[in-house]
Amino acid sequence: MINQFEGYQLSKEIIGALTILGYKEPTKIQAEVIPVALQRRDIVGKSQTGSGKTAAFAIPLCEEAVWEENTPTALVLEPTRELTVQTKQEIFHIGRKKRLKVPDVFGGFPIDKQIQTLKQKSHIVVGTPGRVMDHIRRGTLQLGNIKSVVIDEADLMLDMGFAEEVGQILEKIKTNPRIMLFSATIGEEIEHMIERYLKEPVVVEIEVSQEEKGNIKEEVYEVTGINSAMQSTNSYDSNIANELGEQSKEKYQLFLRLLARENPDSCMIFCGTKEMVNVLCRKLRKDGVKCGMIHGDIDQQDRIRTVEGFREGRFRYLIATDVVARGIDFDNLSHVFNYDFPTGRETYVHRIGRTGRNGKTGIAISLITDSDQKMKKMVENYVGYDLPMENYVPVSKEEEKAFWNRQNEKVVLKKKKGAEFNKTITKLSISGGKKSKMRAVDIVGTICSIPDMVAEDIGVIDVRDSLTYVEILNGKGKKVLDALQEKTIKGKVRKVRITR
Repeated sequence: MINQFEGYQLSKEIIGALTILGYKEPTKIQAEVIPVALQRRDIVGKSQTGSGKTAAFAIPLCEEAVWEENTPTALVLEPTRELTVQTKQEIFHIGRKKRLKVPDVFGGFPIDKQIQTLKQKSHIVVGTPGRVMDHIRRGTLQLGNIKSVVIDEADLMLDMGFAEEVGQILEKIKTNPRIMLFSATIGEEIEHMIERYLKEPVVVEIEVSQEEKGNIKEEVYEVTGINSAMQSTNSYDSNIANELGEQSKEKYQLFLRLLARENPDSCMIFCGTKEMVNVLCRKLRKDGVKCGMIHGDIDQQDRIRTVEGFREGRFRYLIATDVVARGIDFDNLSHVFNYDFPTGRETYVHRIGRTGRNGKTGIAISLITDSDQKMKKMVENYVGYDLPMENYVPVSKEEEKAFWNRQNEKVVLKKKKGAEFNKTITKLSISGGKKSKMRAVDIVGTICSIPDMVAEDIGVIDVRDSLTYVEILNGKGKKVLDALQEKTIKGKVRKVRITR
């Protein structure tokens, strides 16, 4: 098995991007998928979130993409908007040194802006099935050059009712594309899709070893009757019973005590309904706990900002429903809380599997009521062991003080993915665009005429109606900025500025 990305004979641009992004050695699924994908075989990949699956298909797609192409050569389908944004960012960073354009299309955002973006040069399009199909019907997404299709998180895609749209999209593509399908589970409906649309696929199934799972410590606390064992502390008093009843008040108090005891660095808190997400987030904020929430009824832009805020460390606790959170990858989650016990066996495994990754330790804490006992037994039969019931241990004054003090600590933001890239990149705006017949090739030619500048020093070029944006790589931004104050582009000296 190849252990280093250099062994795949990837282009220097892709290797350079992977090095900057910190990809040093392929994960299991990357080692299995990348060489097969580079042979342009159809693939069925079965693996869990956090296995490195996105890079497994993103690296071959970016390697195969050619900058000179004007219409997309690959289409990636994602079940949710959040996953679309996450996947687009990863592909963009991997293909950045090749100047690849990676538009994303999904509902909840103005379609007119997406249409304008798709009119420009694009290489790999990432989108949700509904919005992709909308663009196909409008004729705004070109399919005549598609060589690869990726169906990501296929089980969630079908659970959300996208089977018909996915089938329609595949039927519309007449170029006989290579198809890669990835899923955490392979059910009967997915098997039918594989049989109908994939051609002699190579099946890659990654079983996560105990070492890779890390050490997930599971704890289960029964809500009923535990209140008498709790300390009576004003910090935990709640009027939540006014909204959801007396047992919900008891549950909330237990949860907040456990949260204070654990005082996690970063955790996800799962609720069974959108309304419970709202209530829990509202209560925590009222009690002075910084947190964010995501579910399907929240405005799309707010959801994306919340996900980014959690990644950056602006708050430590993210409350979510299963469907919206599924597949979104967060690094270094120390804890997962099942505020509401899951209603499906696989859901329990998906939830707790977000912590304890890559050999690290994690803690998964579940609260159960009498009505959850049957599902608890079903989960135990599914995973093959008994979930450990724990006795409540009161929170010490020191633990309580440390928890509340931490709520008032100044936030230290984490580095964004791709931050190392940005250190050496300068983005310039140039006056002039499509209205003045400006083309990307004009920008490349002018910049390459500057001494010591080559095409590899130029990143993504975005030609708009009256402005053009260009990324200058390898720390040469100031050099290009100075030189372009006197050089002509399309016969004129242009105004050139540094921009974001």
